[in-house]
Order: sequence, then structure tokens, then C-alpha cells
Amino acid sequence: MVFSLPHGLPAGRFERRGPTEVWISDELPGGIEELWADLLRQAPATGLHPHLCWPGDPARPADPAAADAVRLDEVLAADFAEYREQRLPYWSDPSPAEPSDDTPEGVEPWPHDPGPPFESWPGLAPAGPDTGAGPGPEEAAGRTVADLLRTGPYAMSLSLVLVPARSSADVPAVIGWTNDPPMPLMGALLRSWEERFGARVVAAYGGALYVSVARPPLDPADAERLALEHVLSTADNIVDDPPTPFPEYARELVGRTEWRFWWD
Repeated sequence: MVFSLPHGLPAGRFERRGPTEVWISDELPGGIEELWADLLRQAPATGLHPHLCWPGDPARPADPAAADAVRLDEVLAADFAEYREQRLPYWSDPSPAEPSDDTPEGVEPWPHDPGPPFESWPGLAPAGPDTGAGPGPEEAAGRTVADLLRTGPYAMSLSLVLVPARSSADVPAVIGWTNDPPMPLMGALLRSWEERFGARVVAAYGGALYVSVARPPLDPADAERLALEHVLSTADNIVDDPPTPFPEYARELVGRTEWRFWWD
């Protein structure tokens, strides 16, 4: 069943994604930063969440309710124990990786990664502080979308999509964006980040997922715990492409208002 559309949208069409009908714009609208924030403010009443994606992406819709069963703290504790066991030999070896025979001349070996400063799961990062000075989640999402469309790879081939969903965290599953992440876990993480950091999923296309953040961590110790959550999402751009030393990645999360996750 199609739904009533908010005002101010360009021409578009309805399209079925599994059991769900979504609306897809024929072209990106002007003034999208303000429009995005307005659509998010209306979402509690309309049930529709704005999203950017490639309209031709293969769709494999999943049930977002699968995230309901994920006990996030327990799952991440088990995942970290396994991950630490696998990675500890590399974290413990301070010598840099040796270049292989086919490494181009002048290319430095990857820097040593000492790994997270935790021997066991430290628990979820505390919620980001609400200073009262920054934008709300709606405005932060609008800014991230505008920046993505200015600078993101292949951004001008994206379409605005309105998706019936409980929250932006459920949108990737509803529209059928599935690359390599474990979707129930990713859905549970995204929901939790919505609550703790004012995060909103704004785009998923190809192997990339983009998230806006209204209340990022400002304390370096909190950012370390959040960085571990990012690592345990399994995203390749954090773990393997190439491996970013954990302390460096954690420092970059302090005050950062846009998170990007990429799977190969």
C-alpha cells in the first residue's frame, strides 16, 4: 500500500522492496539540508525516514525485528574476546610489517597497531554529552547529507528515498541494503547509537554506510570504548583496509559528527 507524501518533494515513484513499499525520487531536490531535517522532524508522525541510496542496488530486504533479539553487551563481550585472541599476537609485536616483494618502492609498511587498551570488554561507551550548543539530530543529519552530496564518491547518482521504518537504524534492513555486515548486530548497534549519540543513518550504497552524529564523545576514554564498538561492527575500513592503529582511530572520533563504515 502506498502512503501519503510530505510536501516539498520532487517527482518520484513508489517501488516495492520485499514486503515494503518505498518512495524514490526521480532527482535530488534542492535545499536538501533543510528538507532532510524537516522530514526527520515529521518522521514520528509520518513513520517515513529519508535515506540516500542507489535505486538500482540489489535489494535483499531483511526483517529489522531481528535486531530485537540481540543482547548487545553480551554479544560484543563475546565478540571482543574472540577478536582479541585472534589479534593479540599482532598487537603484541611492535615491529612493523615487512613489505612484500611486490610492494612498490617508497611505500612504507603499515604502522604497528597496539590494539584497544582493554583486556576484557569494557562495556558500551557512555552517551555523548548534550552541551545544548550543537545541532539536534535532525539538523546534524541534514548537514551530513549536504556534505556527502558535495564530496562523497558517486554521490550525484544517489536518490532520495522515503522508507517506512521505526527509526533510521532499521532503514538499511527494510530497503534491502546488505553487503557484508552482520545485519541483526548492525541494526542493534545503530539503534543504540541513535539513543546514545543522536546518530542517524543517512545513506547506504555499494559497500558503504554513512551515519550522522549529533552528540559525539568528547572524552578520549569514551571515544576508545566507542571505537571498539566500531571495530566489532566488522567494517573493513577500520580493521583491514588498511588497518588503522586503534589509538589513532579512537582519537579521530572525539567530536566527530559523521561516521563512515565500509565493507569490501
